[in-house]
Amino acid sequence: MRIGVIGGGAWGTALAQVAARGDREVLLWAREPEVVDSVNIDHQNALFLPQVPLSPAIRATRNLDELRDMEALLVVAPAQHVRAVLSETPVGSTPLVLCAKGIEAGTKLLVGEVAHQVAPDAPMAVLSGPTFAHEVAAGKPTAVTLACEDEGLRTRLADRLASPAFRTYGSADVVGAEIGGAVKNVLAIACGVVEGAGLGLNARAALIARGFAEMTRFGMARGAQAETLTGLSGLGDLVLTCSSTNSRNFSLGLGLGQGRSAAELMADRKTVAEGAFTAPVLREAARDAGIDMPVTEAVNALLEGAPVAEVIEALLSRPLREEKA
Repeated sequence: MRIGVIGGGAWGTALAQVAARGDREVLLWAREPEVVDSVNIDHQNALFLPQVPLSPAIRATRNLDELRDMEALLVVAPAQHVRAVLSETPVGSTPLVLCAKGIEAGTKLLVGEVAHQVAPDAPMAVLSGPTFAHEVAAGKPTAVTLACEDEGLRTRLADRLASPAFRTYGSADVVGAEIGGAVKNVLAIACGVVEGAGLGLNARAALIARGFAEMTRFGMARGAQAETLTGLSGLGDLVLTCSSTNSRNFSLGLGLGQGRSAAELMADRKTVAEGAFTAPVLREAARDAGIDMPVTEAVNALLEGAPVAEVIEALLSRPLREEKA
């Protein structure tokens, strides 16, 4: 199976490395000419994934038309750019493996729903889970959810991508896998705020638990299965991104908790903290559906410039209630 990867950031490059194991040729599309040159000449991505040697079997291109002959495409462009990139890509009926995490602004559609609008003839799968790109690219043990309603395609993709160091766990719950990846980014910002404000480990653990309850409420309302949300693409990814400064979203929250503004923190970033873009869309979707998501509301308040102490006080002053999801 010939694999193409759309997106030359850290995660796209790491997945290209996964797909190239065993010297299998992979075509990586990147927008930045310096990334294309770095991959093709030096076999590294010096801009987004420095100091990680890449397989010579990875070839980079800036020409989306070259992806026409691929047998599967891993879509790793940021969630807010998936529609535009796929609109320019000759997808046809080529299977799409969606690896971006987020909800499209304006439409409130999951990435899979966006992809289906743009490429209605393409079968869809979702790859999601607790994955820091530099660890995946370095071959450190990683496990992910590979969700696809078509069991045959799911098996073929798993056979092509899986290895002892990159374990894929199959699922038919595409919606659940997507929602876990989208919501955890927002919650990771909240956990970074807890760290930045010096609120302690007890507070972070409580926030992860109550944040997971929010993810569950939202996911179940959108048709997700509970076992997916408690799996790698839900709880697993949440735990990882809520506990490390290697997470872009956690790092953004860390700065917010220290009193810096969202505009300042995001001004010079080469990489995208998806949670900052997902948070207002998630809040709107939750309000539309009547779903209580106080942590999500708090993250939005902070991104909009509310004082940290004021937002924390509002959360801690909420009425006591029975512990239910």
